[in-house]
Amino acid sequence: MTDITTPSSDEQTPNQQSSNQQSSNQQWSAARVADILLTAERTRTSRTSIQKEWPDLTLDVAYLAQDIALADRRARGEVVTGVKLGLTSRAKQQQMGVDEPSVAWLTDTMALPAGLPVPRNRLIHPRAEPEIAFVLGRPLRGPGVTAASALAAVDRVYGAIEIIDSRYSGFKFTLADAVADNNSSGVYITGPISRRVEDLDLALEACLLEVDGDIVDSATGAAVLGHPAEALAFAANTLGARGHGLEAGWTVLTGGMTDAIAVAPGSRVAVHFTSLGSITVSGG
Repeated sequence: MTDITTPSSDEQTPNQQSSNQQSSNQQWSAARVADILLTAERTRTSRTSIQKEWPDLTLDVAYLAQDIALADRRARGEVVTGVKLGLTSRAKQQQMGVDEPSVAWLTDTMALPAGLPVPRNRLIHPRAEPEIAFVLGRPLRGPGVTAASALAAVDRVYGAIEIIDSRYSGFKFTLADAVADNNSSGVYITGPISRRVEDLDLALEACLLEVDGDIVDSATGAAVLGHPAEALAFAANTLGARGHGLEAGWTVLTGGMTDAIAVAPGSRVAVHFTSLGSITVSGG
């Protein structure tokens, strides 16, 4: 049953529509974008595209909004624990009309301990996707980071399930919208098995995505920019251009290997990797 007091559907209520109309009459800024999206996240309220209301929402402004939102999270006690990449699939890039991925932040509150269900009381419309995750053994900072130098900074490799959650109705957004929304961040679960980089062929590392006992999709690490290390290098170089670096001990989610699938209440989602074990999460 839908919680009427904290709407979680993609439909816009009259109050939300009125709020969106009123917002168009106010002055836009990166700070205002950050506030709108953080409020939507905390109230579990979806909304329409911000860029449609404010065409001047460029990628630079969206990344600034993302950093402002991170400062708010940190002020509330959250700790930065890594970064996540989006649009690392060539097919998704073509669908969005872009030619590069995007980067966003991870904090400690986004890590879901193994065995816990999807926290539906925190999310609007969760979707799951399998990912390869790196844990860094030393700092990494661009520019000039290559896939090879990025891999040299990795301590361990894990399989992961990311539960993404957009603050936009129906997951309908532009690239700038998504970046401002911290790349549809939700929660993530890392698997029980870790490997050294040299013990894996990451481009060929395969995964099966299972929902309620049925295999619904499959992929290999090559789906992530040809090799997950390319995603890590992109993150380091993009953050370096913004004055940030990746720290030792941080987790890097390299991007969805398959399309994200909706996580229904009571469902069971599992991901099975060739060398990185299996992860299972219930839909809550």
